[in-house]
Amino acid sequence: MKKIHVLDAPSNLGLRMPGPGVVPGCYKMAGALRDCGLLGELDALDEGYVVPPRYDISDWSPGDGVFNAKAMAEYSRRLAGRVNAVVTRGDFPLVLGGDCSILLGIGMALKQYDRCGLVYFDGSADFLRLSQAGRIGAAAGETLALVTGRGQADLTNIDDLGPYFQDPDIVVLGNRDDDEDVANLAEADILGITAPGIQAMGPDEVLDRTRQRLDGRSYWVHLDVDVLDIEVMPAADAPDPGGLQYGELIDLLKPLLADERCLGMNAAIYDPDLDPDGQYARELTGMIVAAFRDRTQ
Repeated sequence: MKKIHVLDAPSNLGLRMPGPGVVPGCYKMAGALRDCGLLGELDALDEGYVVPPRYDISDWSPGDGVFNAKAMAEYSRRLAGRVNAVVTRGDFPLVLGGDCSILLGIGMALKQYDRCGLVYFDGSADFLRLSQAGRIGAAAGETLALVTGRGQADLTNIDDLGPYFQDPDIVVLGNRDDDEDVANLAEADILGITAPGIQAMGPDEVLDRTRQRLDGRSYWVHLDVDVLDIEVMPAADAPDPGGLQYGELIDLLKPLLADERCLGMNAAIYDPDLDPDGQYARELTGMIVAAFRDRTQ
């Protein structure tokens, strides 16, 4: 079994400000989970830290495209190199964000695999709804669009590596029934199963459909913690009702992470600023440890 290497990618470059002059707190996620003993519980090796550029949108205005784009591209290159090194050694990177835009660098790293699949756990699909509404700015809200080549070229095609994932190789799990991207996913032939759909089907059927779509290829798991219901995970950038419970998420993650075709996983969007006593950090750490249990026993 591949050894788990924990790599911190504490970038908040892809998020809007939660309030005037307030920097998004998701960059503290990795530190909070480390403080809860994540590495020891996983018996993981410490792969270190990829330092992000400064968050600065002072010169951005509507119509300028994605903010922090230049800094994000530079960060993606450095993160790609670090992820690539772990995967090339035959080990398993667990990348702790940060926001969802870290998937750009991860996708670049995985281009050594011609057709790498992507299992995308997220409360919203982050696909095309914002661009359709003319609301461009935060890359984290359009991550799936960007990694599939939709958007501005300085992010969708960094170093001529884009698109980082192909539509038919992607499964979106856990977005809400009222997500405006449900129709967009279907039109793009991306398999999407909403949180209520997962709960109606049960984990075995969801996993069967996911494996059929992945068609035996290697894959990456992206976990935005707002896939969880707001009642169990309110400390996220954009929590919503109607999401998964911890047990439901673990039932899906455990077999996906235990499969040798799984190349790695990233987690994103937990915000310690919204969790002053650390309750949700402890619960999230416990969930991740439980999800990896079949790999670590």
